[in-house]
Amino acid sequence: MRINNNRATMGFLLSKSMDANFKKQQEFMLHNSRLQMERQILMQNQMRERQMAMQIAWSREFLKYFGTFFTMATVGLTVGAIKRKKPVLLAPIVPLGFIFAYQMDSAYGTLIYRMREGNTKSSRFLFKSHKISASFASRHKIYQSCLTAIHNHPKNIKQKCLYDKS
Repeated sequence: MRINNNRATMGFLLSKSMDANFKKQQEFMLHNSRLQMERQILMQNQMRERQMAMQIAWSREFLKYFGTFFTMATVGLTVGAIKRKKPVLLAPIVPLGFIFAYQMDSAYGTLIYRMREGNTKSSRFLFKSHKISASFASRHKIYQSCLTAIHNHPKNIKQKCLYDKS
């Protein structure tokens, strides 16, 4: 009978040690996932800034060529309208002027920053309308609920994690 008690005690000590190791490993994995997510967010921000810089550079380069075309077309159409006495020839200058103004705003103005702000506002609206938050805390909360679901109900994990309303 004593042997059974020793086995029960040893099994209890072993499982207690394994639980402690499991908790330490869970904390380590949580810390690593947090670091990975923070690094991923930083990398996404850097990529977004690089894309914006490339878009501004492209707009400035395009503006050089379009500005030259606009100037030549404006001078040519104005000279043609004066020589032939047809003011209708000045009509293409209006839409070309709008395109030129748009390109100027894109290259040297605040168009890209206004677009980014508009995009941020619309994404906030989407997150609010679908009750999804992009913060790390909410992602962590969902992650914890998934871990709890795995531990408690392994069969229902897919439903619990995908359709969690918390």
